[in-house]
Amino acid sequence: MSYDNSLHQRRRPLTTAELDAIPWIGLLTVPERERAVDDLKITDASAGEYVCRTGRPVTYWFGVVDGLLKMSSDNAEGRTMTFIGMPPGGWFGEGTALKRESYRYNIQALRKSRVAGLHVDTFHWLLDHSIGFNRFIMNQLNERLGQFIAAREIDRLNNPDIRVARSLAALFNPVLYPGVGEVLRITQQELAYLVGLSRQRVNEALTTLAAQGSIRVEYGGLRVLNLQALRAAVLTSKPVV
Repeated sequence: MSYDNSLHQRRRPLTTAELDAIPWIGLLTVPERERAVDDLKITDASAGEYVCRTGRPVTYWFGVVDGLLKMSSDNAEGRTMTFIGMPPGGWFGEGTALKRESYRYNIQALRKSRVAGLHVDTFHWLLDHSIGFNRFIMNQLNERLGQFIAAREIDRLNNPDIRVARSLAALFNPVLYPGVGEVLRITQQELAYLVGLSRQRVNEALTTLAAQGSIRVEYGGLRVLNLQALRAAVLTSKPVV
């Protein structure tokens, strides 16, 4: 299995509300939707549980219905590098599913999360039969490429405020994470894990961004007031030479 057996054992069919939260379902024809719904399963992942691990063969294409996941890998020195966070509405692993490869990264729940899975065989069946699904995957791959280029660039930034702004802009990507909307449910500690800074430094950066009018810190989350300002802060940053 590509994810922990305990998660697999807890799987169940999706409710109507959970199906409605899947962004690509509405792009399918009736027969395609029936095939997908019959195969889709959802499971509850507790904080710290792995949805998939490096080296395991792909069996499902996953999506976050609720909660927050992180994608990371361990280097030769045993240090963990976090690539991206995945909030609600995000589907991931399409590149691995397309090639039927083993995972090159770990996906772990940062908090209790509901994760849906579509079997890789059904994933390929939809690719063979659904124009709408193909367009969705093409958009995913295009956005994902930009996301990983941005993630590589953030490693070269030495301004913590801009690192936080960049990470928030990525988490509010309306194409990759349509379930977020204007409010992201995230704690400062969770954001610190994703950005690679201390919680205290993240708090300082959020205070700065709030003073600039880009965000508003609310109970249990962050509201974006000016997404373009967050992105512009990244564009005007200087890389570490």
